[in-house]
Amino acid sequence: MRYLYVIWAMVWFVALFLLLFPFFLLLSLFKSWGRKAIWQLIRGWSYVWFFLIGMPVRRIYQQRPVKGKPYIVVANHASYIDTPLIFRAIPFFVRPLAKKELASIPLFGFLYRQMAVLVDRNDAKSKYRSVHMLRRTLQREGSIFIFPEGTFNETADPLKFFYDGAFRLALRTRTPILPVVFPDAVKRWHYRSFWSWSPGVNRAIFLPEVAVDNFAVDDIAGLKQKVFDMMWAAKRDAE
Repeated sequence: MRYLYVIWAMVWFVALFLLLFPFFLLLSLFKSWGRKAIWQLIRGWSYVWFFLIGMPVRRIYQQRPVKGKPYIVVANHASYIDTPLIFRAIPFFVRPLAKKELASIPLFGFLYRQMAVLVDRNDAKSKYRSVHMLRRTLQREGSIFIFPEGTFNETADPLKFFYDGAFRLALRTRTPILPVVFPDAVKRWHYRSFWSWSPGVNRAIFLPEVAVDNFAVDDIAGLKQKVFDMMWAAKRDAE
């Protein structure tokens, strides 16, 4: 039954994508406005898809984000389901930071190039360009989304260590951090196997925003530790 369930989920994922792809192509001609329209389409796609595969998403707010306010949204990362969950769980436009390799996926790579800020972690120039694009997005378009762990957390701990990037950018642009915890994603699709899908609730826990006003522009370690501690406690308590 699990194999049939996974096939069902993937067939609907691809079918919905192909249905919307002509609209993605058309909207890609309109740059910033088109990107936000594409985001709305993906969001609608995610609502239908998560419903069809029996994975309802439930938002839990410890504090509601301020409508229209730009944030650097950060979340834990332990499952392939995390990426579609971004569009289903985050109730406002965000532009994710993603690995450059994802852009090589046929058709889906086109969508990644439209929506995400792509980075090659092994290329200093690529890192510089991605930071520039993230800053421009915060100034002109809205919020951005970063997985500060970088890769899947394959440890027994609630989180693995955070990279500095999101917190350095927050301090330099004076943008608040919005921590979000996905405590159920790894149970819905475990990273160890493509076939390890299980229907069930996906919670998205929104923690209080972390303002940068009380941190010096070079206090990356302090800001990072504060957010890490908040997310660690929230994920531990949710498990």
